[in-house]
Amino acid sequence: MSHALPPAANELLRDGLTALSLPPGLAPPLARYLCLMERWNRAYNLTAVRDFEAMVQRHLLDSLAVLPWVRGPRIADIGTGPGLPGIPLALARPDWQLVLLDSGGKKTRFLRQAVMALEMDNVVVVQDRVENYHPDEGFDTVISRAFAATAAFTRLAGHLCAPEGQLLAMKGRDTDDDPQALPTGWRVVATHSLQVPGLAAARHLVEINKD
Repeated sequence: MSHALPPAANELLRDGLTALSLPPGLAPPLARYLCLMERWNRAYNLTAVRDFEAMVQRHLLDSLAVLPWVRGPRIADIGTGPGLPGIPLALARPDWQLVLLDSGGKKTRFLRQAVMALEMDNVVVVQDRVENYHPDEGFDTVISRAFAATAAFTRLAGHLCAPEGQLLAMKGRDTDDDPQALPTGWRVVATHSLQVPGLAAARHLVEINKD
């Protein structure tokens, strides 16, 4: 199996890493992950995005753009799907420990294959529903990408946070969720505008902390 991206997609990836102040050495493992996703996508429909250039921008660079706001070392990616943003984050920060949580069997099978192929010893894949997942230790950051409305995400995943942990919700356009709808004891600290290299669509990150 080829792990090489088409030239235009490879250039987008390398330029995007430079724009995000990330090392060029990240490009080969990210490309290998994307090629593996594309191959599995033919049979398992992991993502509706099928063009390599769009996958670089909307999957890889979009995931990496949140790095400045993620606090480690323990991170949970809720409803991770094909590993977004978790696998790009884990490749960028091998010193962090990530749990990738999804209830879908096809997606978690792909994730286990990707983790093995990429020789990632800082990632654990869990097949479960978020409300049923109760780890022994809380997480410094619990992140989701288009998983649910902010209030629902907070209600479902808040129990996963360590005492000083945070929730991060990746959104498209600026969220219009009502902050008053958050469960008691939680508040929206900030909504950050994300600059994703090469992507014109609006992307935002909602930061939620305990009161």
